[in-house]
Amino acid sequence: MDRKQPKFIVTKEGRLRLGMVSRHCELLKPGEACRGGGFYELDYITHCLLLSGASSEYGEPEWEDFESITLSAYYRGLHIVYTSWDSWKKEFHVSDRLEIVYE
Repeated sequence: MDRKQPKFIVTKEGRLRLGMVSRHCELLKPGEACRGGGFYELDYITHCLLLSGASSEYGEPEWEDFESITLSAYYRGLHIVYTSWDSWKKEFHVSDRLEIVYE
């Protein structure tokens, strides 16, 4: 039985895509390459999109390789934060460090 979980990926082109899937690769469209992924949670109290962890298929997102991220306009107004499962790494405030392009 495949258990669907809230997962995200960042494509090579800088698209942040979220969905309820069993495997991160299900979020890729044909011909796309992935630059990492993990899990997500929406915190409606603090207006945050919380990203965390790493994809078992693609590893942690490579945020430092991007100047901007493209995301669905549905998430406009949310503060986006990524937390690594590696306790030595600091939180990466995606919406503060990268330009967010909504579509």
